[in-house]
Amino acid sequence: GAARAANRTAVRAATAAPPATAMVARAAPVARVTATKPAATSTAPASVATEASDPKASSTTAPPALVVTEAPASADAVRAVPELRATDVVAALADGARPVGNRWVSPARRRPALYLAAALVGALSVGVLAAEEPAAQAGTTTVRASVSVAEELGLTGGPDQPITAADAERLGKLAVSRQERDAAQAAAAQVQDAADRAATEAAAEAARPDAVLPVAGARLTSGFGGRWGRLHAGIDLAAPMLTPECAVMDGIVLEAGPSSGYGNVVYIQHENGDVTVYGHMEKILVEAGQVVRAGETIALLGNRGRSTGPHLHFEVRVGGLNGQKIDPLPWLRERGLNV
Repeated sequence: GAARAANRTAVRAATAAPPATAMVARAAPVARVTATKPAATSTAPASVATEASDPKASSTTAPPALVVTEAPASADAVRAVPELRATDVVAALADGARPVGNRWVSPARRRPALYLAAALVGALSVGVLAAEEPAAQAGTTTVRASVSVAEELGLTGGPDQPITAADAERLGKLAVSRQERDAAQAAAAQVQDAADRAATEAAAEAARPDAVLPVAGARLTSGFGGRWGRLHAGIDLAAPMLTPECAVMDGIVLEAGPSSGYGNVVYIQHENGDVTVYGHMEKILVEAGQVVRAGETIALLGNRGRSTGPHLHFEVRVGGLNGQKIDPLPWLRERGLNV
């Protein structure tokens, strides 16, 4: 109650007294607050107080915001600061300071000046760091040494000196060594290419079948045996005109050309001595003495000779060209081929 009465007395005296005798609270050494433009609040018990550094300050400047401090112990402490002006206290009251219990509280405000100051301090810190980095780099000494080709090769002649006989001999040896190295690399590349080709051919050979059907997808229209009062010594495989006809197994062509009854005919002898016969083809694609492989095209299917439609007449003769004529179907099945 006594502190509140002292505060009220101080405010009234400040509004009525001249600047030299304004009674504004300035607490004992433990209760000092400086007036600043940004407003601030404190949770400690406080009285309205400002501190003017210049008694002759112009009244046109913006009133300082109030900072709350502890309340003075007595009215004498309030009268102990006669240098503050009444206008400062009035301006502080106009800014919204109000008494709360035993305290005068200023409203909380934003602090743009503090934010600006913090930004300036951060910018100055970055500038100092940026200035120190080049200085640190400047203290580092980089040593670079260039070595000429002549030094690398051990040549003694300088830019303005002629090449000696020893230098010329050394250069000649280097040239010969390079040529030998290039020749060795070329030879190695050729050997590697040959090995690659051999490996490719070996893989293709391993993947190649031992035996194939003479006509893929053909239809069996006539079997081995008697027909029309005579022996039909083979089988007939019907297919569209010009369908490829293939060698059944690896072998050598004994004969290839026109023949009565067959129209056109091809005889191929295989490794085991057996001979396969192909007849009625439209066109022959191989010749006598040619080596063929299983699956290689030897002719195009046709309707030549004694024929009633496009088909292949296929025979098997055991042991040679004049060997026994047998039923081709079991012979093909023994080699994994089914018609």
